[in-house]
Amino acid sequence: MTRLKETYLNEISAAMQKKFGYKNVMEIPKLDKIVINMGVGEAKDNAKALESAVKDLEIIAGQKPVITKAKRSIANFKIREGLAIGCKVTLRGDKMYEFADRLINLALPRVRDFRGVNPNAFDGRGNYSLGIKEQLIFPEIEYDKVDKVRGMDVIFVTTAKTDEEARELLRLFGMPFKK
Repeated sequence: MTRLKETYLNEISAAMQKKFGYKNVMEIPKLDKIVINMGVGEAKDNAKALESAVKDLEIIAGQKPVITKAKRSIANFKIREGLAIGCKVTLRGDKMYEFADRLINLALPRVRDFRGVNPNAFDGRGNYSLGIKEQLIFPEIEYDKVDKVRGMDVIFVTTAKTDEEARELLRLFGMPFKK
């Protein structure tokens, strides 16, 4: 069991119960899953770009990504329905906690001019989205082997009912929100 998961099970759940006054332990919000999505727009012209993105995402997440396809055709972007345009990975359980630990404690502090993540990027239902501009902030990625700098979206899906509960949960995990 990861260090972050042990911390959650003990300290975080106790702090959440104390702050929000939950009567039942099953009411305490928890992290459900983390989805990492990487859109690769140049995949329509260059098939190698998608392979490279899949390889990078597999190294970062520790599990094989799923290739995402276009839902509909868009003539202005020269995209046809069913064309491979990105990849995503859904992390649950120990891999999820391990990734969250690496993201919060290793990767985010490596971002240039980092002052914290946006505290308002919640969706109204207790889920948090975070955009990362380059995959190089992860220590597993070798700088010399990167063909192009790509960004990714990281979505934290929680069981919280409100944004306030989810913000407190992520803050207790150590997420560095801007003041």
